[in-house]
Amino acid sequence: MHSKKAPGQIEVICGSMFSGKTEELIRRLRRAQIAKQSVEIFKPSVDKRYSENEIVSHNEQKIPSTVVETAEQILLFSAEADVIGIDEAQFFDINLVEVCQKLADQGKRVIVAGLDTDFRGVPFEPIPQLLAIAEYITKTLAVCVKCGAPANRTQRISNKGERVLVGATDLYEARCRNCYEQPED
Repeated sequence: MHSKKAPGQIEVICGSMFSGKTEELIRRLRRAQIAKQSVEIFKPSVDKRYSENEIVSHNEQKIPSTVVETAEQILLFSAEADVIGIDEAQFFDINLVEVCQKLADQGKRVIVAGLDTDFRGVPFEPIPQLLAIAEYITKTLAVCVKCGAPANRTQRISNKGERVLVGATDLYEARCRNCYEQPED
């Protein structure tokens, strides 16, 4: 007779900028801490907007995190954790998918937050691949800054063309489908 290990799971929180993804991630991680579960939290080194060693929501909620250069480093730092939180997942490469699979296969609860599309409205890897393997998916919506409707688009208000440009309200706005303006390439 073989022993049953605890079932792991992957949860993905996705949406546009300013939709509350990090806020929801922090809420779930705090609940796990209240439940006396061992929690490890990670963010990519490219995201230095609000803090070097915390994940911080746009409404200034924060929780300590470990900064990593690569998705593989998450495996090294999470051996003892029951729950793993990963913020700004779109800044990791496709290896994040395999890392999340390995963690969930070890019986861990993996909670990932990230943008599902970039400022051009194109799916933002590795989020689509994570959505395909996740047990639970939460799609968050922002509020359109133009008309107040539910917003699921990220409008870049800067002329810079590179795909990854880390910023906040200085570079981006939340927009609904009707108010979103497709950028010219």
